[in-house]
Amino acid sequence: MPIWFAYTLIVLLVITSVLLTMLILLHRGKGGGLSSMFGGGVSSSLAGSSVAEKNLDRYTVLVSIVWFACIIGLGLWLKLALNNGA
Repeated sequence: MPIWFAYTLIVLLVITSVLLTMLILLHRGKGGGLSSMFGGGVSSSLAGSSVAEKNLDRYTVLVSIVWFACIIGLGLWLKLALNNGA
């Protein structure tokens, strides 16, 4: 595989790592969290969690799937690069 593929995955991995860290910090803990500072503390849903919290959960899962795919892709690329180079 070409080297630009690895560089693309590395850039995507760095971006998703930063996003995932910020999204996890925005989640509400037992006593509130950073999400309550940005309007996530207002609950208006039947389940007790707000729409903003549900969307935050969805975004976190999506970014973590992309992050995990980058890790797997880099591992496979590295394995192929080492096997072809040896």
